[in-house]
Amino acid sequence: MRITVLNGPNLNLLGSREPEVYGRTTLDQLETMVRAEADELGVSLTWYQTNHEGEFVEAVQALAAAADGALVNAGAFTHTSLAIRDAFLAVQVPFVEVHLSNLFAREPERRHSRLADLAIGVVTGFGPMGYRLGLRALAARLGGG
Repeated sequence: MRITVLNGPNLNLLGSREPEVYGRTTLDQLETMVRAEADELGVSLTWYQTNHEGEFVEAVQALAAAADGALVNAGAFTHTSLAIRDAFLAVQVPFVEVHLSNLFAREPERRHSRLADLAIGVVTGFGPMGYRLGLRALAARLGGG
């Protein structure tokens, strides 16, 4: 089973950016934790991060040929990007949306996701554990656990 993790803007700053909201775990540490979980599940994992919307769209488009499913933290693009939404509609690859913070406890403009209704599920507010939970749920849905 092949799963791609897509991380959006500013997630490269994890550990130092607003630690009271996002915690102190860095993106590299998060990747290490998620890869360990993937190994336990027998999942082949690809990890990707970009701050650029067009690159994110291209990464979504590439899922059709490269992945059975995706774990997606689109960062701020979650709330704004019709282009990313359209890319997911086009590729029809199952994905779980994940967020470190609880979107529904944030500012009003962050409480709406342009992707959530396309996702097979959403995990929000559990910090780094949310990625592990999302990965396990996605693998189970795809038939791997």
